[in-house]
Amino acid sequence: MPPSSLRVVYAFAREMHPKTSEVFIQYGTAGFRTKANLLEHVVYRMGLLAVIRSRVKNGRTIGIMITASHNLEPDNGVKLIDPDGEMLEQSWEEIATRLANVSDNDLESTTEQIIKEVNADMALKASVFIGMDTRYTSPRLAAAAVHGVIALKGTPKEFGIVTTPILHYCVRCRNDNTYGTPTEEGYYEKIVGAFKNIREKLPVGGEYTTTLYVDGANGVGGKKLNIIKKSLGDELDLVLYNLGGNGGKLNLNCGADFVKVSQQAPVGVEHKPWQRVASLDGDGDRIVYYYLDDKEKMHLLDGDRIATLLASYITQLLSACGAQLRLGLVQTAYANGASTQYITQQLKVPVTCVKTGVKHLHHAAQAYDIGVYFEANGHGTVLYSENAKNTIKKIAEEGEVEQRKSAGLLLQYIEMTNETVGDALSDLFLVETALCARGQGARQWMQAYTDLPCRQLKVTVQDRNAISTTDAERVCTSPEGLQTRIEELVSGYSSGRAFVRPSGTEDVVRVYAEADTQQSADKLSAEVAQAVFDLAGGVGSRPELPA
Repeated sequence: MPPSSLRVVYAFAREMHPKTSEVFIQYGTAGFRTKANLLEHVVYRMGLLAVIRSRVKNGRTIGIMITASHNLEPDNGVKLIDPDGEMLEQSWEEIATRLANVSDNDLESTTEQIIKEVNADMALKASVFIGMDTRYTSPRLAAAAVHGVIALKGTPKEFGIVTTPILHYCVRCRNDNTYGTPTEEGYYEKIVGAFKNIREKLPVGGEYTTTLYVDGANGVGGKKLNIIKKSLGDELDLVLYNLGGNGGKLNLNCGADFVKVSQQAPVGVEHKPWQRVASLDGDGDRIVYYYLDDKEKMHLLDGDRIATLLASYITQLLSACGAQLRLGLVQTAYANGASTQYITQQLKVPVTCVKTGVKHLHHAAQAYDIGVYFEANGHGTVLYSENAKNTIKKIAEEGEVEQRKSAGLLLQYIEMTNETVGDALSDLFLVETALCARGQGARQWMQAYTDLPCRQLKVTVQDRNAISTTDAERVCTSPEGLQTRIEELVSGYSSGRAFVRPSGTEDVVRVYAEADTQQSADKLSAEVAQAVFDLAGGVGSRPELPA
């Protein structure tokens, strides 16, 4: 593409999407995320970058998702989706950051530099899929993305309001038609169709009931479940709350993140004792479960619990069909120590611990024949290698009668899984299938192991880069003396564990602690926070130890 044809890049920026803020913005695990009014020029430029990325990938389709996920309504964000439905390749995060922050006057020359750097053939066709969440700012931002795609002569296709995982799925299908049909309807046919097929083969019994309450976080996930609900028949009775009406605000006092962090039931949900409730997040890529007991105490079934349930059920099916495959589970340091112990000692499943961030978990899960990964916040999925799929398919066709039956169930379970990214809707169906197969309600699921009490705190510091870590963020390497102090503090508590890590987005240090009682976990976290404050340049008031 000759330089003269790049002039439209500047023209679109100047006339329609000018950079009006000097606030520096960085591409992270979740893409760009900030107040929506600071994002229009950024999203326009991501339209440009998506076209360049598509051409580097020989014209394969790239995705742009407009969402701020579990953040509150005034925020918004944008992230790019690579051809296989995965997160943007990490080496391109710096390119995205550079393009987002240059002045309008330098935009044309920077775009030209990037095209040369990545050796993009600008004569190739380029395809970009665009989706958005339910925020009132999303349509305007989606329009900016479209203009960015058009400015570099790419072809945009708008999907309107979809969950983030549906767009990931559609991008994957567009580039690999063996995975499915690249439409929202194709997604339902694959995921929901597999759920209905598998549930027809599973009798409902034991403590399991087909009624499931769902907190939709006043976002897109609840709206899509409302569409799906009609096709489920007697297999699953969804009772939906927080669908965005009656003045409910997106993610405000509801949704997966609120439930996980506050350890409180969301507003807007009517509860019965022991009734299973699933809470989605605003863009439908996270899910946690909980129930209230007869004293209205909340019992949380988070990402760790979901991971152990799915790994346990898949292990059961693998054993029944005789498949010799390596299944592993991937966690972060935030996973409760009791879950790790249960997985390794009871399930006899290997565990890999990685740095916080879905891209790290996803890549580590690919090392196994079957890799289960979840963050404690409820974001995760299961990945199956081609070897695993072929092995199970062969058993389903050629094995003994009982082996064929179990392999057939596992093939439907694979079909029900959105392997591209964590998906609240797909994960919901995976959980409900595992519980039904075992005749378990939420209480029986909870009884698999007992979580260690834990506490998370954050300490404001002058510069978060003063903190460095290693060993999947479990060991602090700087400032000098901090790790030694943490180890001294931990040694004073039964079942004690603690780590610190710098935030990826703000000048705070996150502190996590576990111990045998809640009082001890609270005290240990406060003592570690105080050590961080003293040794890493704390700002403001010192952390207070609990009385």
